[in-house]
Amino acid sequence: MSDLAALDAYGVRTEPTTLTIQRLLPGSIERVWAYLTDSEQRRRWLAAGPMELRVGAPFELVWRNHELTDPPGTPPEGFAEEHRMESRITALEPLRRLSFTWGESGEVSFELEPRGERVLLTVIHRRAPDHATLLKVAAGWHAHLDVLAARAAGAEPAPFWDHWNGLRQEYERRLPA
Repeated sequence: MSDLAALDAYGVRTEPTTLTIQRLLPGSIERVWAYLTDSEQRRRWLAAGPMELRVGAPFELVWRNHELTDPPGTPPEGFAEEHRMESRITALEPLRRLSFTWGESGEVSFELEPRGERVLLTVIHRRAPDHATLLKVAAGWHAHLDVLAARAAGAEPAPFWDHWNGLRQEYERRLPA
């Protein structure tokens, strides 16, 4: 995979209910790990919520996507300003891998691999319950990872919701039922 492709690649369906998406991020592996595990850092690109770093530990993720970018863009109908989800850590290898349940259905894994002065982040979202959810997850991870990539590079990300809406339409084309 080329560096450019790693920075802006679309997620791919690697199994019928699994999405895999990657980003090549600037910085040390410790810095990228902090974006995954530290509530304040994670809040800036995904969702807040303190996390005890041990297998089996429960935690809550709190999304406030309207706070991710300024301006936030226009959210799709039916999306609340705040969303909460209970999760549990299922695998942990500090600075290498973090996996947790995705609410009641699914699991997400973050895998980190050093690449010189950058880090390859691979996100694998498993067991999406249906096709509509897979499309939302694909657009969501893509948009959130684009915010993370911008933040890690010291840049201002595009309006989150406008970006998500465009990605949702593109994923409908890329991941047909």
